[in-house]
Amino acid sequence: MKPRIQEVIVVEGYHDSAHLKRFYECDTIITSGSGISKQIMDEIRRAKESRGVIVFTDPDFPGTQIRNKINQEIPGCKNAFVMKKDARTSKKVGIEHATFPVLDEALKHLVTMEDVDQEYITMEDMMDLGFVGLSDSKKRREYIAKQLHIGVGNAKALKNKLNCLRISKEELQKEMSNYE
Repeated sequence: MKPRIQEVIVVEGYHDSAHLKRFYECDTIITSGSGISKQIMDEIRRAKESRGVIVFTDPDFPGTQIRNKINQEIPGCKNAFVMKKDARTSKKVGIEHATFPVLDEALKHLVTMEDVDQEYITMEDMMDLGFVGLSDSKKRREYIAKQLHIGVGNAKALKNKLNCLRISKEELQKEMSNYE
């Protein structure tokens, strides 16, 4: 028997939806790309109010744009993230290419982006932690993103996510203590 997901999952395309439904009993809303219509946004808003929403977009630039637009317009949505390397073929990136263990891990570690009322992490902190300015900064950002189950990005995008999640420098130092 497939695990049941209570919330409605927002995905980019039909193949993403079909792939999730192979493994889960779930309902989805398909955005059909980055130009989310008012009708689709209203559907997401209604779903959030009645059952909750999980935004599960592809780990690429268009997916990030869609995720950001939804989180801006409909605060309080849960978010599931997979790493790009775990959701790709030789030519394409997408949720539809992730394995069940990768999907399951992402859906077990949902995060809710909140409006930032203060800066928990500064760019100086990012430099102190090695997320900027070192030869392995990109690897460090990828490592912390995987540890925290958030999407990876450039330093500015990571800083914004960390602040939205209200993660302190001390928490990051602890998480980075196992980085090799």
